[in-house]
Amino acid sequence: MAHRERICEGRVCIVTGAGRGIGRAHALMLAELGADVVVNDLGSSIDGTGTDGGPAQAVADEIVSRGGRAVANTDDIGSWDGAERLIAQAVDAFGHLDVLLNNAGILRDRSLVNMSEEEWDAVVRVHLKGTFAPSHHAAAYWREQHRAGVAVDARIINTTSVSGLYGNPGQANYGAAKAGIAAFTVITAQELERYSVTVNAIAPGGLTRMTETHVPDEVKAQFDPDWVAVVGGWLASPLSAGVTGQVIEASGVVFAVAEGWRRGPAADPVDDPSACDPLFRKLLAAASPPMTMARVLERASEGGGLR
Repeated sequence: MAHRERICEGRVCIVTGAGRGIGRAHALMLAELGADVVVNDLGSSIDGTGTDGGPAQAVADEIVSRGGRAVANTDDIGSWDGAERLIAQAVDAFGHLDVLLNNAGILRDRSLVNMSEEEWDAVVRVHLKGTFAPSHHAAAYWREQHRAGVAVDARIINTTSVSGLYGNPGQANYGAAKAGIAAFTVITAQELERYSVTVNAIAPGGLTRMTETHVPDEVKAQFDPDWVAVVGGWLASPLSAGVTGQVIEASGVVFAVAEGWRRGPAADPVDDPSACDPLFRKLLAAASPPMTMARVLERASEGGGLR
């Protein structure tokens, strides 16, 4: 294992969904880099049912056993009050808050015609509201610190997905929530800059309970959550100052900056719907083809990574 500088020394970090997988890797990495960590995990199953505080406490105990400082939290981050308690616990336990890493998520995969309202609502609640609610309370805390003249150098690090960026059949709920998180990142980065808070998102390429069944066997060896945590550690540190509004793909195959919606081929507007057909046929022929998850995984299996 490479020696890592303690670039997060003295920083207080919250990681949601940190009991297992990528969240656990984030929590352990931040502790290794010198941060005090609030390990949040409701302890639910992969589909979001049930509660078990054991995983959060186990990760916190592991950090402490290695000489770090950590506390466990089992609040529901999709709950407004639960998210508020989470932020308050970090401040109460360690005196302040520097980093919120939103990572918690669940899966309820289903094709659109078979997806129930509950399957849609549950996934959007955990991913999208579970990013919004903690971010709201953390941002309110940092705004008050800023107004009080306290120096702020804070971070919100969200977790989006290549499924949300590029699309993946059977994941309309998950992909829509993750695409929403990417947009949320861009907008809140602009809003919070005045308070010295940066907002970025990571699109992980890591194997977890949620993703391991969706990745071909020949690709699995290329992914490990620790690679995602490396990027999370950098974003959480003072070294990433000035980087905001970005979506970064991270895996053991490639680090990349995802480029969002951009205006492609364009033309002067016409006032006749029938004239739209030749006009848009020409524009579409000149446009780059959309990236899809199938193309992403095909490139990886061919040794081209996620490039």
